Amino acid sequence: MVWLPWPCSAKLVFGNAYTVPARRDTMHLMKNNARTMVEKGGVIVDGENLSIQGIVDALSGVAVTVSPRALKNMADTRATLLAHATDRPIYGVNTGFGPMVRHIISSDDLSALQYNLVRGHAVGMGVPIKESFAFAAMLIRLNTLVKGMSCASPALAQKLTALINQRVVPVIPEHGAVGTSGDLVQLAHIALTLLGEGNVFYEGKIIPTKAAFKKVSLTPHVLGPKEGLSLINGTSVMTAIAALLVREAEHLVTLSARVGALSLEIVQGFTDILDGALHEARPHPGQIYIAELMRKATADSKRMRAREHMKKYVQIQKETYATDIVLQEVYSMRCIPQILGPAYETIQNAKRVVEIEMNSVTDNPILDKKTTRFLHGGNFHGDYVATAVDHMKVGLAKITMLSERRVNYFLNKNVNHSFAPFLNMQTPGLSMGLQGLQFVATSTTALNQSLGYPHSLHSIPTNGDNQDVVSMGTDAALITAKVTENAYTVLAIEMVTLAQAVDLLGIEKMLSTSGRELYRDTRAQIKAVIADRTLTTELNNLADSLRPL
Repeated sequence: MVWLPWPCSAKLVFGNAYTVPARRDTMHLMKNNARTMVEKGGVIVDGENLSIQGIVDALSGVAVTVSPRALKNMADTRATLLAHATDRPIYGVNTGFGPMVRHIISSDDLSALQYNLVRGHAVGMGVPIKESFAFAAMLIRLNTLVKGMSCASPALAQKLTALINQRVVPVIPEHGAVGTSGDLVQLAHIALTLLGEGNVFYEGKIIPTKAAFKKVSLTPHVLGPKEGLSLINGTSVMTAIAALLVREAEHLVTLSARVGALSLEIVQGFTDILDGALHEARPHPGQIYIAELMRKATADSKRMRAREHMKKYVQIQKETYATDIVLQEVYSMRCIPQILGPAYETIQNAKRVVEIEMNSVTDNPILDKKTTRFLHGGNFHGDYVATAVDHMKVGLAKITMLSERRVNYFLNKNVNHSFAPFLNMQTPGLSMGLQGLQFVATSTTALNQSLGYPHSLHSIPTNGDNQDVVSMGTDAALITAKVTENAYTVLAIEMVTLAQAVDLLGIEKMLSTSGRELYRDTRAQIKAVIADRTLTTELNNLADSLRPL
């Protein structure tokens, strides 16, 4: 199945009557100012204003057009490059690459150098990354090129735009990038497609690029000086993966807050743990945001309790005695805003970083048009993106940890003191209840904990020690994608668990609007587990339904 995450139906996240509260002013530092220009139904790429939403629009089928002003700027900088390609040494234009930079290339071989660069780096291994990731990488690379500082030709931008609009998407193997000089190996597979070589996704199949070009009446692009380097030198693949994961992560943190709110309803949680005054006393913006979101979710619940009513049931006496009433919930319920709040903030920071990166020039060297200087540096280094996705990954792992602990609460009779073992609805001992699902939640959460280690710390020098400190940004993003997949699995298991508890208590009508919608959406995929049955297919269907469409 081709994974095209948007346009998104947010019903499972926000519900029919549910809206996320507006962000408070304290979030102003995290605001994203990038706004993709959309005119006459198309995404206008100008090198300055591409946003994550712009990628979403393009994925959903909106046509992409390069700004005429950007094409004019590309033509100007291209002419400057060609004018100086043979009168001064320019890295990657008339020199070798990396440790071979001391080799000056003949003017007759400048084009051949670019072909050799692309073919010599298009050596990725492993399964293809998702088609949506590759598509987003094409769009981000296009946006980088049209800034003009990479000195690629307008013809190259127009060819890449045609591939995007025809949905001819390069097959990019998962293994090969160290994140400096950006995503050389993976981006080389995009460049290879422009040459009419390699394989592509087209109409749901993987076919040779040459065959796809024939179907859409395209011809290969002829690489000129520096164009191979302009295509493969940069962070566009890691940034593309990160961009789509940011949207997934925003979706997951909101879903997690709603599911956590439902767990509070089931145990008749106290309203003061979500009270605005409590969270304003520790005014972290993410914590305040999540608490407000959960107050909204539980506002019309008939299960939540006000703590001041407890004096009717617990009388203060002179002697010490025990009460059966639980006066404080376990941390996985009581501390949801304090745990999801940091996760939300890291996601918003990742969004800011990614959208800056999407509108940046990340290859080397680049042209300063005002002074006609060719600037040599390291904008291709992926540490900004790698660090952002690593931090976001920790928050996503925390989501699974919270969810798994609540699953344990409801399935462990020694903890909840209310339900049959594993929420059994038949004969405990003879039938299993949800026992098997807990193993899956526990093992998947443990995997996320292991994957949560920051991959950007795994720097291994390469390229003749020229690249002596690398970012591992693309692998960091791909690992975060796996953590994201796992989070859906664990949340799906929790939703089954909570639905089973609701049935055992017979409290569906007492739930909030948000809680009832989660319950009914769960039951639409998985009926109550009474007699033992295999749940693998049903659980996969539920997890898939939680994802944005």
